[in-house]
Amino acid sequence: MSNTREISPPSLADIDSLARAALNVLPPELRTFTEGVIVQVEEFPDDDVCQEMELESPFDILGLYQGVSLAEKRIEASGGTPDLVFLYRRPILDYWCETGEDLAHIVRHVLIHEIGHHFGFSDDDMETLEAIADAEDARGAGR
Repeated sequence: MSNTREISPPSLADIDSLARAALNVLPPELRTFTEGVIVQVEEFPDDDVCQEMELESPFDILGLYQGVSLAEKRIEASGGTPDLVFLYRRPILDYWCETGEDLAHIVRHVLIHEIGHHFGFSDDDMETLEAIADAEDARGAGR
């Protein structure tokens, strides 16, 4: 008889819970603008995304924003497709295993990055925001 326990990897629902928790701690002034943004957790990007993004592997992308950024939206525009943030479970778990980083931190990072696209931030802007968020986390952990 073995003493080893089988441990299941985090599920789609687990990743979704981490994403919801990350959304809930966004500053209220930013969270207001995320209303209506749908967060969806999937195993992998679909074939169309892989082809459009010219990915060598579906593991090459952790998340994706699909929609029109707030900077590009017009008040009179209506009837468009909803803004979506996709988080891809298997690539996120692969990255988690490779790096040993905290899974909640990874999910938060990917979510913030993809929401940043919703706000129309550049990748450089988002890197700056991530550095600020990481510094805040470090301060919070030191308390």
